[in-house]
Amino acid sequence: MAATAELDSTDLIEVFKALGNPARLQIMQWLKDPEAHFGAYEPIADRRAVGVCVTHIQAKAGLAQSTVSSYMSTLERAGLVRPTRVGKWTHYRRDEERLARLARAIGTTV
Repeated sequence: MAATAELDSTDLIEVFKALGNPARLQIMQWLKDPEAHFGAYEPIADRRAVGVCVTHIQAKAGLAQSTVSSYMSTLERAGLVRPTRVGKWTHYRRDEERLARLARAIGTTV
């Protein structure tokens, strides 16, 4: 996905594909407010700083580890989430700056 502020139609298609899956869309909604949606899980690191541990996303989603890893990779390739490694665990958080640029691009493109 382009790293510049300008997003083209290929970028938007990648995002729409990633969000076209109901489970991936749900994960993005959960990550918008990690404290509200993952509060029942003991944090491994600061959720606001590094995001939510993939094992907690898996537990909440009730999906296989391989499925959640694939979903998170898809969201990452689309530029919607950023991974952070904490020890042996990968944490994910939404890329809010990127999401704001996407919203602007959708408003001017679609």
